[in-house]
Amino acid sequence: MLPQEAIRAKRDGQELPPDAIRELVSGIADGRLADAQLGALAMAITLQGMSDAETVAFTEATRDSGEVLDWRGLDLPGPVLDKHSTGGVGDLVSLVLGPWIAACGGHVPMISGRGLGHTGGTLDKLEAIPGYSVTPDTATFRRLVKDVGVAIIGQTGSLAPADKRLYAVRDVTATVESLPLIVASILGKKLACGLDALVMDVKVGGGAFMPTPEASRQLAETIADVASRAGTPTTALLTDMSQPLAPCAGNAVEVREALAVLTGERKGGRLLEATRGLAAEMLLAGGLASDRAAALATLDERLASGAAAERFARMVAGLGGPSDLLENSGRHLPTAAVMREVHAPRAGHLNAIDTRALGMAVVELGGGRRAPDDIIDPAVGLSDIAALGEAVSHGQPLARIHAASAADAEHAERHLLAALSLEDTPRPAPSLIQDTIRREVP
Repeated sequence: MLPQEAIRAKRDGQELPPDAIRELVSGIADGRLADAQLGALAMAITLQGMSDAETVAFTEATRDSGEVLDWRGLDLPGPVLDKHSTGGVGDLVSLVLGPWIAACGGHVPMISGRGLGHTGGTLDKLEAIPGYSVTPDTATFRRLVKDVGVAIIGQTGSLAPADKRLYAVRDVTATVESLPLIVASILGKKLACGLDALVMDVKVGGGAFMPTPEASRQLAETIADVASRAGTPTTALLTDMSQPLAPCAGNAVEVREALAVLTGERKGGRLLEATRGLAAEMLLAGGLASDRAAALATLDERLASGAAAERFARMVAGLGGPSDLLENSGRHLPTAAVMREVHAPRAGHLNAIDTRALGMAVVELGGGRRAPDDIIDPAVGLSDIAALGEAVSHGQPLARIHAASAADAEHAERHLLAALSLEDTPRPAPSLIQDTIRREVP
């Protein structure tokens, strides 16, 4: 089918057969589809949607548009597992989860991304570590996945190239919100990593990517359904993003928080709870635990023993970072020139947080990008952010600002005070893990 005929059919609401979808995606990857045709196709899909069968075919074609990693030749002693998050503020789960799973016998080839809008990016956090390379050669990547059990890197040009080109067009044609295109974009890259199982962390709440809880649930269910039909068993957790996941947001500050969790300095909190829940699902999906109780017991033992922290340290060193990051993080991680506490203007209960506004405050401090070529300041951000439902007294610190200048800190303070709502009567915070959706390969 000619590309223009396929575009016409989708424009008119017809269902495209799998071979036509494969031909379109192949044309996206190799350039045979012109930008004008690509934009028209994206708009037709956005307006008309796709059936379940079409979405599966589009996802599989995106996965197969470039290299699909094959780990069989390495004789890995454990399953190949991964996790993906739809993004949030203070969401540094990947930094803890990857080495934690590796310490439990899994192998995690994690292809991560950069910050987008108000959400932080895993690669930006890792690049706060001096020397850490997110673009290693393939041999180094495969060696670390085998020997250390985890390597967190950026997308290579050979993985799902159709998605890279399509996303660039979607970004400038108002077609980013299309559910089938979102699903194919997420899963095309992840499934190209040759996974035995995938766990998704789909955010719900004011700082989530999707605009409503209903939309977040639909995304979670669609991802789990499509990935399993494409051959990869998938579990999706719906987790709360009505407040930052960790009590911090930024790049170096989040690496410090990850180290605190991995070394046992931080023994509780929402970050640890979410990561533990996701990790348990990964162990179950990979056959590394017989039931949830056994999975949690294994995870707790590997964290307490220091095995998870040791895997993180080996990954960092293997990708060019300092070999003594665990022992001397203060020597290696950058710190901001200005620190300023934000104090409560009145007594009350912290009943609402504009999480998106906190994320944008970090961007404005220089910790994120407003334009693609912006240079990130890894030292800036927020820490010690008060939690929803917390009772605070007048003058009590609500957060700490890490800024490059006093003027930047003052500007961020105004944004923070506007984003934190104090009320006389307490309200309970939403539960962190709101639902779990599991799908096996049919």
